[in-house]
Amino acid sequence: MEELQDELYKIIKPESWAKSFSDEQLIELTKENDFSKSILDEGRDYCYFLEKKFSAFQDKQIEYVHLAYTLTDPANLEKASTYDTIVEENETFLIHRISVIRDGQLIDKLPDITIKVLDNENESGSGVINKSKKINISIKDLRLYDILILEDSKEKIFTEKDFVRKEYSRYIWVSPDSYWAYGNYKFELINHRNDEFEYKKSFFRDENGNLLESVVGIIPSGETFVQELHNYLNPTDPNREIFPYIDFATKSNWEKLSNFIFPYYDEVINKFKLEDFAPNLVEKLNEIDNLEDKIQYAIEYVQNHIYYIYNADEMSGHKPQESDVTYNNKQGDCKAKSILLKVIFDYLGLDSSIILLNYNTDFYLKYYLPSLLAFNHVIVKIEHKGETYYVDPTMRGEFGWLENRSFIYFCHYLEIKPNQQLQARPAYEFPKFCIDEKVTVNVKGNIGSLEAETLFRYNRANNMRRYFKNTNKREIIDSWNSFFYNALNYNGDRPEMDLRDIFKETSIDVISDDKKLNEFRIKYVAKIENPYFTDRVTKERFLMYFDRNITKNNVRDFIHKDASFWHNFDSEKYEINLSTDQKIDTSEKYTIQESSIKDKFFTFSSKKNITNNGGSTHIEFKPQTNHEIKLKDFENFRAHHHIIADSNFGLGIDIIEPGLSSWIKFKMKKIFK
Repeated sequence: MEELQDELYKIIKPESWAKSFSDEQLIELTKENDFSKSILDEGRDYCYFLEKKFSAFQDKQIEYVHLAYTLTDPANLEKASTYDTIVEENETFLIHRISVIRDGQLIDKLPDITIKVLDNENESGSGVINKSKKINISIKDLRLYDILILEDSKEKIFTEKDFVRKEYSRYIWVSPDSYWAYGNYKFELINHRNDEFEYKKSFFRDENGNLLESVVGIIPSGETFVQELHNYLNPTDPNREIFPYIDFATKSNWEKLSNFIFPYYDEVINKFKLEDFAPNLVEKLNEIDNLEDKIQYAIEYVQNHIYYIYNADEMSGHKPQESDVTYNNKQGDCKAKSILLKVIFDYLGLDSSIILLNYNTDFYLKYYLPSLLAFNHVIVKIEHKGETYYVDPTMRGEFGWLENRSFIYFCHYLEIKPNQQLQARPAYEFPKFCIDEKVTVNVKGNIGSLEAETLFRYNRANNMRRYFKNTNKREIIDSWNSFFYNALNYNGDRPEMDLRDIFKETSIDVISDDKKLNEFRIKYVAKIENPYFTDRVTKERFLMYFDRNITKNNVRDFIHKDASFWHNFDSEKYEINLSTDQKIDTSEKYTIQESSIKDKFFTFSSKKNITNNGGSTHIEFKPQTNHEIKLKDFENFRAHHHIIADSNFGLGIDIIEPGLSSWIKFKMKKIFK
């Protein structure tokens, strides 16, 4: 075929270090054996061999893959016929071989491929920035029961901008997917660099499934690390276990790394003062009298007026942009926006710094080897009035004075200052309730009036403000109707009814929106015909309101052998009032039941006031949030949430029906209950 070539891909023979197989070796390696037959008989697809190599050089890195696998499943055939690979900036995809073995014959499929280069823009909701291209490869005439052979490499050349990667290298090997079975699996890391590599094997298990201690070792310059598996089917249970992985990184420590990166940020931060390039912004700040208002204005200016280039160059490889460039161009990545915000904070006399973190792999940072390439995002840390705050200037639609803004959930970070260690952020307690809600259900005759007034703070306020701004009013009301439908237990006695036929004369309005306190208050009102829940068997009537958001079912259902539970709950306060013109059972166990829990990680209380015609309950949930709960502490934590779920997350009242026969029936029920 005519050679296909582009600056992003080439068709080329592999380098000698790859030790590629010959055609005869490929045919021999793809012969059936007892293990492959047993796997294929189960209906699985099978990988005869997989050779994966990571070659680390001082000026580049190459990832090489050579594999052969069956196409016995139509879905896998479809995926194989058209597949994508992502290349970063200054990276080239090298195609060495695309072949199939069909009826024992090796057939070259390179003449049958079509290659397209597409943009690859990823979302940046968590601040992950990425600039890359997508190479789409289509292979004509693949058939069921072919054995597909792919051999390719990705070569990334380091430019002057890749100053971190030139100095430090990193690679993560993760054990194979649990679907695939492998005849021969071989991974090699080849260290062509001048420095030693360190490796750390984590979450491996013995033959009985018991977790092994992490193993740390060294790969000297010029040496190779090899991991081999034979007749392998990964036994990891992905629902309860973490896949084994090996972390490879240029040998270093956090103190050395912080001292390496600090001068690059320090130079940019101190290159210009705010007065030098942003006189209009300085003038606006000087017009504001209150320091808290100045801080709020600064944060919201950078968040809302500086465009976040979320498809910009990869953060870990590039030097930060000067603050004057960011201000004048009105755009920048997370580094640029954070540096500009710090320069503004410096003008205001605040104690602030830049920190490195990774929202996506935050849990693993304590297990990883020290490496700057473990981070993918930067934000700003502020010390103010004896408290520590964190601001992500890539976020939008955020409001409030510093202490009232959204809380950012993460645990581990590296501060860009000299002589730093990886830090673990302490647990946090909200000074005010994130949600403060009062619900009143008042029933007269067979008509109920429902009123719910809710005050949102912190993340809840910003999220709810965005929701009300971007969502159709009818859709919002339907969402609230759905919540109350379940809270009032109507899903148990009228599951076939349209919610709009249950909740009538509904309205929901924003009562107030304080953007300094970041408090967003709404009110929902509805009329309900036939407001009682009626047991379909006994015909007994109840008025009940249980907010299932309080029960935290993800705690009660959590099962994991390796990962601790990440506690990131909001503080909550509820007042629930139920009243009726009927008599109620004032001694019913669950109606009068109260609860008070003092857990190591949260407090919970449910207090009640019951009268002849109704009752009220006051619920408060105060967690230590942003906290990792170890497995040894978890069962007690779970048990306390089971207590909450045992009718302590709301209020239910039993109606005593009028009439002598109903009264006698009620008395007999109490005697024999």
